[in-house]
Amino acid sequence: MPTPAASSRFPRLASVAASLALALTALTGCGGTATPAGSPAHTGAAAVAPDRVEPLTPSPTPALPVTVPSADGTSVTIASADRVVPLTGSLNEIVHTLGLGDRVVARDITATFEQAAKLPVVTRAHDVSAESVLSLRPTLVIAETTTGPAEAIGQIRDAGIPLLVVAPAKTLDDVRKRIDTVAGALGVKDAGTRLNRRTADRIAAAREGIPAAAAGKRPRVAFLYLRGTASVYLLGGSDSGAASLLEAAGAVDTGKESGLGKDFTPITSEALAAAAPDAILVMRKGLESVGGVDGLVKIPGVAQTPAGMDRRVVSVDDGVLLNYGPRTDQVLTSLISQLYGKA
Repeated sequence: MPTPAASSRFPRLASVAASLALALTALTGCGGTATPAGSPAHTGAAAVAPDRVEPLTPSPTPALPVTVPSADGTSVTIASADRVVPLTGSLNEIVHTLGLGDRVVARDITATFEQAAKLPVVTRAHDVSAESVLSLRPTLVIAETTTGPAEAIGQIRDAGIPLLVVAPAKTLDDVRKRIDTVAGALGVKDAGTRLNRRTADRIAAAREGIPAAAAGKRPRVAFLYLRGTASVYLLGGSDSGAASLLEAAGAVDTGKESGLGKDFTPITSEALAAAAPDAILVMRKGLESVGGVDGLVKIPGVAQTPAGMDRRVVSVDDGVLLNYGPRTDQVLTSLISQLYGKA
């Protein structure tokens, strides 16, 4: 099974990838940068920001108990935030950035940032281990609607542990909502307000890096999800989660523009030809899994696109690309820098 990239949306991506890999079996048996239009072929590597979060200071003190709505239609009463288990990397990042990282006692495999590195992992691949979670005596577990299996979530709830379910992130508008939700559950609403203000300011500053000339011809970008070890090659559609980021970076998401209503569909030469992207967006580990840019252009249809012919590849670290959290400004800065270069 492929090892999906680190993001709050990746448990669902992993499921899609696994299903497609099985279907393919039944039928048949280094991060890059983009070069500006007109520039030489891809030659270098993107500058990689340190994989760490920046907590608020001073750290807030939770005001509990609180009762908050959960995305699964229930209400959850939280009396203590002493031992918190966030079950996605994105949620873990928010808790740490709010300044409460010292209260986090576990992580899932998608929490790759430095401050979480030594925490015990409570997932097997992307499946939550209820036994591992319960062994840590959590006072609060935070999950997403995509977190599973359902049996494990039910087992945690049946043990009497407060479990908050948060809606997954898909657009920039979700950044504020998710921070507010997590901060409210932890009893630190004021810290959530501070973090939202800081995040919004940084996102706005990042977008100022879009060159004025880009307004005349917005770059067309196709988002590809790649897991070469499992022969899984997917083209992102309108629900992939990348469209909002690309639009904020002044680009066009070709999957959304082409009317691909699903989150991901198998790559075909016809679909890529219709999309005709100027650049291709990938996750860094996904690019590595196919052998870098040289391997990417060997995927059927890629070499025939303007992006493939120019070797214009934009890669962003798996741990932040689709998180829609406190580090989204870093994602936008990287996208803008790679898309436009010195233009």
